[in-house]
Amino acid sequence: MKSAFISFVIIVCSYGSSFAQGPPTNYDESAIPSYTLPDPLLSPNGKAVTTVKEWERKQRPYILKLFTENVYGKIPGKPAGMHFKITETDTAVLNGRAVRKQVTIYFGEGDAAPSMDLLLYLPKANKPVAVFAGLNFNGNHTIAADKAIKPAKYIKRKDGQLSDSEAIEASRGSTASRWPLEEIISRGYGVATAHYYDLEPDDKDGWKQGIRTTMKDALHIATGAWSAIGAWSWGLSRIQDYLESDAAVDAGRTILIGHSRLGKTALWAGANDQRFSIVISNNSGEGGAALSRRIFGETIRNLNTSFPHWFIARYKSYNDHPEMLPVDQHMLLSLIAPRPLYVASAEEDQWADPKGEFLSAKNAEPVYALYKLQGLTVNEMPAVNTPVGETIRYHIRTGKHDVTLYDWQQYIEFAESKKVVSDK
Repeated sequence: MKSAFISFVIIVCSYGSSFAQGPPTNYDESAIPSYTLPDPLLSPNGKAVTTVKEWERKQRPYILKLFTENVYGKIPGKPAGMHFKITETDTAVLNGRAVRKQVTIYFGEGDAAPSMDLLLYLPKANKPVAVFAGLNFNGNHTIAADKAIKPAKYIKRKDGQLSDSEAIEASRGSTASRWPLEEIISRGYGVATAHYYDLEPDDKDGWKQGIRTTMKDALHIATGAWSAIGAWSWGLSRIQDYLESDAAVDAGRTILIGHSRLGKTALWAGANDQRFSIVISNNSGEGGAALSRRIFGETIRNLNTSFPHWFIARYKSYNDHPEMLPVDQHMLLSLIAPRPLYVASAEEDQWADPKGEFLSAKNAEPVYALYKLQGLTVNEMPAVNTPVGETIRYHIRTGKHDVTLYDWQQYIEFAESKKVVSDK
């Protein structure tokens, strides 16, 4: 199967891997074993949760704890001494319609503390604006062909070694199609993004130089108590911390977005940090929006074989027994409630199990119903390029594992429909 994304930076996307262990990949609907999903509204004592109060005070924390203990691990709080430094501002970018800021987020006191570089584009407006926030795969400099953007601190070369890139200029703007700045800015929204490697390199040994090591003492958390996805999720909350300090941003309307493994990350961050007003999962697949008990495409074993660092060690005990997990991914989606949630799939991305993503969103509906909010409003998978749903929305588009302009257009329209409106 072809790799999902090829550039000078080698990012092995989860849908494109091959595996030496475990049963062959199933793409046959008729071969899916029967399964029963755990009920997000069934309390540990077997009683039904029927009110928002019961959900918020008891059931939601209980489910969050189950995911913490079995799948993603802990997420520590905001570090002491965290501070920001705006390193560059240009008030006339994108043909004079936007402001670009580059900010270093320091995770402790002093400028020697571990840090993350944030790239921020804001439309010129008379009021604070809503912002789409998310991590990027290849470095801030790749989302736009703009020579002023600070390059990534390090990249992953073809030989698998981390290093500063001597050929960084060749990669500028190489992922611009995934970040259609002109479209987003023209609709009145901003974009905030950072390279996920700033938090932890995406490698089984990445923890050795990532924040799970460099911030271990400051955050009072053992390295094995959380995962790479946890570290990346933690970084998204630190982006929100900065946005709350920027007077040009309406941080109460931050829209969290993530694609593929960073879609898994966005869902986990959104579940833990309720400051994000909308959460968007783009092609997040197994360990993200797709149901684990539905054996189709990628499986838990596949994840833990190729990406052992993404999740905590205990998750590996469910490699061949997803039915033993006390949770499934519809329960993760339910933790976003009552905030709007968008789950998106791609027709050719069968590895990520589009139907499993749809069914997961569908089975999160009962929790939204507690808040008297409508979910998908349909019972069957919609046709391609036909978004469905109200507070939960879903689409499957034509094409492959990617983030496209079509996806972004749907996300912007969803934000506007939920009154996260632009200030055009």
